[in-house]
Amino acid sequence: MADPSTYRPLPGQIPDSPGVYRFRDEHRRVIYVGKAKSLRQRLSSYFQDLAGLHPRTATMVTTAASVEWTVVSTEVEALQLEYTWIKEYDPRFNVKYRDDKSYPSLAVTLNEEFPRAQVMRGPRRRGVRYFGPYAHAWAIRETVDLLLRVFPVRTCSAGVFKRAAQAGRPCLLGYIDKCSAPCVGRISAADHRALAEEFCDFMAGRTGAHLRRLEEAMHTAAEELEFEKAARLRDDIDALRRAMEKNAVVLPDGTDADLIALAEDELEAAVQIFHVRGGRVRGQRGWVTDRVEDVTTPELVVHALQQLYGDEQGGSEELSGSGGVPREVLVPALPEPAAPLAEWLTQRRGARVDLRVPQRGDKKELLATVARNAQQALVLHKTRRASDLTTRSRALEEIAEALMLDSAPLRIECYDISHLQGEDVVGSMVVFEDGLARRSEYRRFQIKGFAGQDDVRAMHEVISRRFRRYLRETERSGEWTGSPGAGAPDGPLDASAAAGPGTAGPGRGTGGTEPDSGGSASSPVEEDGRPKRFAYPPQLVVVDGGPPQVAAARRAMDELGIDDVAVCGLAKRLEEVWLPGEEDPVILPRSSEGLYLLQRVRDEAHRFALRYQRGKRAQAVRRSPLDEVPGLGETRKKALLKHFGSMKRLRAATMEQISEVPGIGPKTAEAVAAALAAGAPPAPAVNTATGEILED
Repeated sequence: MADPSTYRPLPGQIPDSPGVYRFRDEHRRVIYVGKAKSLRQRLSSYFQDLAGLHPRTATMVTTAASVEWTVVSTEVEALQLEYTWIKEYDPRFNVKYRDDKSYPSLAVTLNEEFPRAQVMRGPRRRGVRYFGPYAHAWAIRETVDLLLRVFPVRTCSAGVFKRAAQAGRPCLLGYIDKCSAPCVGRISAADHRALAEEFCDFMAGRTGAHLRRLEEAMHTAAEELEFEKAARLRDDIDALRRAMEKNAVVLPDGTDADLIALAEDELEAAVQIFHVRGGRVRGQRGWVTDRVEDVTTPELVVHALQQLYGDEQGGSEELSGSGGVPREVLVPALPEPAAPLAEWLTQRRGARVDLRVPQRGDKKELLATVARNAQQALVLHKTRRASDLTTRSRALEEIAEALMLDSAPLRIECYDISHLQGEDVVGSMVVFEDGLARRSEYRRFQIKGFAGQDDVRAMHEVISRRFRRYLRETERSGEWTGSPGAGAPDGPLDASAAAGPGTAGPGRGTGGTEPDSGGSASSPVEEDGRPKRFAYPPQLVVVDGGPPQVAAARRAMDELGIDDVAVCGLAKRLEEVWLPGEEDPVILPRSSEGLYLLQRVRDEAHRFALRYQRGKRAQAVRRSPLDEVPGLGETRKKALLKHFGSMKRLRAATMEQISEVPGIGPKTAEAVAAALAAGAPPAPAVNTATGEILED
């Protein structure tokens, strides 16, 4: 681990101008690339006290061995150079959006003599008009199959086209009128190009004029008694409308826009992008990334825009479909400042780009839909990663190897403490068996008897209560064999636990006999066959915290004589794994499935504890004395509080003053005054609309 002071530039060496900088490790590999409006200010921020840096930033600067920079003229140039270097060096500490698949687009090769409509992946080529990307190639083929009835453009490969021309016979599509067969001269090159351009216009959203033209031709044919022609035109119109139904109008006025939304947690971030052309959603794509570097939501937006538009060549005609930079780019948050990014997008498009956060209307609602898709994509990504049996097995094996366990920990319990400035202290216990959450085994602890921000003492109490309960239940079943002095529980049972939401009942498992999890010769069960509360010991106890919390958990189990359960802690700062009595943590690679499982367990325990603590806070809020007044509804309660401003002023008011409030008559005013006088000393009241304590 390098000391950043060994390679820190002298104060006068760093220029105060825009630029791009690179951190290199001892092997001269670029590990991080960044841009700055002022290189001097940005680079100086990396060389402050390590305790003041974000954990990921601290890891980066201690991994680096040197830093270098390049001065540019503007922030726009810095943005472009940063993207170029990230693509070139692939630095390990930069955000990298990894696309889980190659998204297909509908491409029309206008650069050929006879343009061809086809599914195309990979980099975009000049002279080709693109529509998409789409989530699935079959969706493109379905749309094209509907449109070929009206726009019979060529869809065959160059080899098929050449062989048909040599043989003088068209392919099957030519015989069923889904290709105009330019290969055998049924249509000229100019007419076929015009047909391909009409196809592109329809795909770009200009559908109204073409439909009206077909309808007029249909009516004309019917009036001239050409019923077969009219029927063909009718079927063409139906085919076009079916194709249009696949892309409903989501924005008015033929808007061209890309909507970008994010869903993120401490470990990963998902990006979803909707391509809207002509007011219709023409394509969708998304990425997932590990949050390796310390980045905010606006910075993630910048990275997403670089990934999306970094390789575009401008706003030329071939990019005017769903690809390219549109007139509007709608994002959830703007970087500060936003002008350089907007100018960079303008340069990529060749025309002005409106980069903004929608505040109201259809665009805000559609962006919310994109955000929901991003959240679902993130959940799906995590679910797939967690549900894969091979991945879970590898994660458990990595944990066993890193912690030097005899076998893989099939049952893991994680504990967390939550409180609000030392008040309403609670604890949580979550259980993962075979790498999957077992919600019926979740427990929560109400910690009484002390207040204050003493997580170590609270952790000791929670672990003691959990395993004291386990010892008592195994003793009742005649299976506990610990020494009487060390582990035998004495006195009343003190574990105050309740099952998590949605369980069969407090302390109950899923029913039936569970497999042996390694803590005893057999699994204690009730007479009805259900497993006992706390009857299963884990192979591994994980606590949310560092060395102090780990030491408290180990001490609690030692006091009870339990020595066959491993303990570790996962600290949030650097995602370090701590073992009891060890001075240095166990460092698992960021890509480790074992670390990912421990993070999931820790985050679930934190979520469960926080939910319980918030629920207790809500229950602790006292009710307003106005709730005791018969016939006084929410509207008149709010009117009273709004008129007087606080419960203290309302108590001091006379009945005449109370009756002046609109909707409050003399009898109601008398009842209000009596209710307020009944509570002595009066309890603080809460605004039922906002939850705010209204006492002065």
